[in-house]
Amino acid sequence: MITAEHATFKGASAILEAQLRSLQTSGAASAIVGQIRRARDGLSPAEQRVADHVLAHSRKVLNDPIAEIARAASVSQPTVIRFCRSLGCEGLSDFKLRLASGLTGTVPVSHTQVTQDDSMVELGEKVLGNTASAILQVRSQLNRDMIDRSIELLLNATRIEFFAIGHYGVVAQDAQFKFLRLGVACNAYVEPRLQLLAAQTLKAGDVAVLISSSGKLPELIAVADAARERGAHVLAITASQSPLAKKADAALIVDHVEDVATHLPMISRILHLLVIDMLAVGVAMRRDHAGPAGLALGAAHPDLDETDADGRPSARRAAPGISLASPLAKLTAHSR
Repeated sequence: MITAEHATFKGASAILEAQLRSLQTSGAASAIVGQIRRARDGLSPAEQRVADHVLAHSRKVLNDPIAEIARAASVSQPTVIRFCRSLGCEGLSDFKLRLASGLTGTVPVSHTQVTQDDSMVELGEKVLGNTASAILQVRSQLNRDMIDRSIELLLNATRIEFFAIGHYGVVAQDAQFKFLRLGVACNAYVEPRLQLLAAQTLKAGDVAVLISSSGKLPELIAVADAARERGAHVLAITASQSPLAKKADAALIVDHVEDVATHLPMISRILHLLVIDMLAVGVAMRRDHAGPAGLALGAAHPDLDETDADGRPSARRAAPGISLASPLAKLTAHSR
């Protein structure tokens, strides 16, 4: 029996202290770093400078392009490649993967600017890395109570209407497709004048889902006002502290603002799509556990029945392990 005062805090403090002490003493003592230290004396003078830079800035090297690594080590880019191959790696990408897998602690992912000097591989790495960083940031900011509230609103909705403007229209259309698959009566509106007309037909029990990166568009704010006047609930997927978030009954926050005047909205649009995925899976799970009183997914849409259109057994009957995931298997699996 533990009787010490504040035992939980003391225990957490001791664990963190031990981990920090381990990080300070061992640093990035991974297999690849140990290999660099052992091989250093056998490298050329230029490759030794690359080795010294990697040992001193292991985590920074993970996100730096080859040009930045070469500049920091005062060597040419081919020298960086030769250094990687001297360690048995196929190239810089393979070296970074081995370095990342061996580093202790969590590898930080940060936003990296694409430059004209980037190769196509580096460009791809930066685009994917920036998206991954934004996704992790949103994951760390998820509000469980607000997600539960949002799913509950959608679950009890008589009708769901999705509203978005411009590049975010595809998010509304994707949401419409997913919820139609669940047998929910819904529409997607992306034209401002049509949006306001649709909002004026809403009634109590309906839910208007408004999708906006900034949450400041006057057209969507007018839709929110019209929906509330009609007694419908408003669910916003938007930025925190925005006018739209303040008007919503539930707001799912996506704080990744892109300058649409100079850039196409890419990352923020993906984040909004992921929020729609969370809502769709959440509603499907709640309905699946609702039993006979709830709407069974298999009955909601013939595409989710026990048998595929071509007569083959669906995922629900494919194997005992897969059947435990039914009827969500098709919702979350890759399309054939």
